[in-house]
Amino acid sequence: MKTKYIFVTGGVVSGLGKGITAASLGRLLKNRGYKVVNQKFDPYINVDPGTMSPYEHGEVFVTDDGAETDLDLGHYERFTDENLSKNSSITMGKVYQSVIERERRGDYLGKTVQVIPHITNAIKEKIYSFENADIDIVITEVGGTVGDIEGLSIIEAIRQVGIENDIEDVIYIHVTLLPYISGSNELKSKPTQHSVKELQSFGIKPDILVCRTEVEIPESLRDKIALFCNVRKESVIANRTASCLYEVPLLLEEEGLAKEVCRHLHLDKCEPNNKQWEKMVDKIKKSSSKQVNVAIVGKYVKLEDSYLSVTESLKHAGFENGVDVKIDYIDCETINEKNAKEILSKYSGVVVPGGFGNRGIEGKIQTIKYVRENKIPFLGICLGMQMTVVEFARDVLKLEKANSEEFDEMCENPVIHIMHDQKEIVKKGGTMRLGTYPCVLKKGSLAEKLYNKTEIEERHRHRFEYNNDYKEKLEAAGLKCSGTSPDGRLVEIVELEQDKHPFFIAGQFHPEFKSRPDKPAPLFVGLIKACL
Repeated sequence: MKTKYIFVTGGVVSGLGKGITAASLGRLLKNRGYKVVNQKFDPYINVDPGTMSPYEHGEVFVTDDGAETDLDLGHYERFTDENLSKNSSITMGKVYQSVIERERRGDYLGKTVQVIPHITNAIKEKIYSFENADIDIVITEVGGTVGDIEGLSIIEAIRQVGIENDIEDVIYIHVTLLPYISGSNELKSKPTQHSVKELQSFGIKPDILVCRTEVEIPESLRDKIALFCNVRKESVIANRTASCLYEVPLLLEEEGLAKEVCRHLHLDKCEPNNKQWEKMVDKIKKSSSKQVNVAIVGKYVKLEDSYLSVTESLKHAGFENGVDVKIDYIDCETINEKNAKEILSKYSGVVVPGGFGNRGIEGKIQTIKYVRENKIPFLGICLGMQMTVVEFARDVLKLEKANSEEFDEMCENPVIHIMHDQKEIVKKGGTMRLGTYPCVLKKGSLAEKLYNKTEIEERHRHRFEYNNDYKEKLEAAGLKCSGTSPDGRLVEIVELEQDKHPFFIAGQFHPEFKSRPDKPAPLFVGLIKACL
């Protein structure tokens, strides 16, 4: 089968759910037996989100091959259960960088380098990169909204893909807004009409409209949208707010999105097999009868998307344990030794996630001290693991000057220090320990019980490591190293024995990146089980 291409664009405003739409469609087509891959083009000039604050676009998601990407790739992976690669995350910064590097090498043979054809050709190379990779359908989401100046070359490139391929091999889906005006009790189609007109001005006629709406679309309005936007009535798809995020594919199935895609692309396998997904959603809905309260104590809590994968992983673990996980986000800068009990005592479990920089570090340390001493189930992730080591060194080993070299290069007891191969690095982008690495688990440890195996693979994103010079003292005092790299050089997991604490474990890696709604990450499952 020749590779087919689906392009998902958005109009009017951001945040309409292009990513969820693309991810849901990926699941629906996979449930029809097709090999699907999702891809995201972001129009900003950053090479990748790796050096950006989480307040800009939310969390940085990391793939198996070490690409630092937009959070939508997390949605793609969680919905389709496919591990994506660097080819699934492209920014205009990355495109410009590759074109300029070619120009410097003389690859263009003295030609004037222009947006068309050189930039657009570089974009199309990324789109076509899956052609010989046993992929049936490529779903490409275009970030931003139609008309944004930085995204015009992407729109032009996907227009060219449409004329370079047969008409049945390319489809354009436009996600737009149908605002509800409560005063007049009606939906308004004008924003959708203007958005489609804008897209058409760039030479692209949308085949399907996915209309974000809070209420049901009346048939008369569907008729109007179809007429004014030049699409079939069946191609006007409502995308309503779901009670559960993972119900969205089933709602879009009911609306006929996948059926219309199959018709446009002349796909043979049109009958879905959504039984497993339906069973999972039913299980999720039934889990809401019981509840546990969990706190995420971090430094980027003003934007909840900063911890999106951690949040989803906690929910996945709740599904597995048949419980609804209520999550509060607590600014670690607000926590100190005096108020830790007041703030944290009401929670059944606490997560201290990753991050960079010394802001709020003492609050994280006080959080870890409180949950350790009061036997509250605890999971530390990346920086959370490093601060676990610092807290234990300070409060149990009584090494008052214990710290991480990230925050104090001259500290007396650097229990966390910079990796040897990172010492000379000046450029910050894409230079950390990134991607999937193996980890060997100690037999009889909590980690081994949770994973039910002795060797695992998890994704990393960090520059500093556990300092083995302190390993003997820390372990003798009770903080066991239960997971290491295969050569034993790098400590990946630390934990307290369960006779000392019901659940106290921290990993240098990011288990949240591999969690799925139907395959939850073991560390999160264990945490919620301990909370219960």
